[in-house]
Amino acid sequence: MRYATKSVPEPKAILQAWLPFKELVGVTGVHSEEDYAQACATIDVLLDEVGDDENHPLADVLDYLADQVKAYEDENFVIPEAEPNEVLKFLMEQRGLKQDDLGDIAPQGRISDILTGKRSISKEIAKKLATHFHVLADVFL
Repeated sequence: MRYATKSVPEPKAILQAWLPFKELVGVTGVHSEEDYAQACATIDVLLDEVGDDENHPLADVLDYLADQVKAYEDENFVIPEAEPNEVLKFLMEQRGLKQDDLGDIAPQGRISDILTGKRSISKEIAKKLATHFHVLADVFL
């Protein structure tokens, strides 16, 4: 099969760029809990830097790592059928998070109301939670 390309670098050139990247980031593929933890920590740092700017130079790195994490989660973490607030509790427990850790998503009081079932999760908050936890927003709606 023939692909339309600009030019393809030699494998040696790719390796020369890849190894320093891998050493700097600490993970390029997620195959273990240690890789998973490193990738999630790196994603959090990148999210703080990139935000919603899809044109940011690091957005592709963020997308790449998020895809690696998602593939690992799909294979290793089963999210049971549950109410949205239960899914949120589960994801928070899995990552050792407290309500205060979600302060950039919603005020602590609102997170508390969501967790106790007193308040449903709005579409806006569901989108933010989905981005934070690297899942589809549907699990929160």
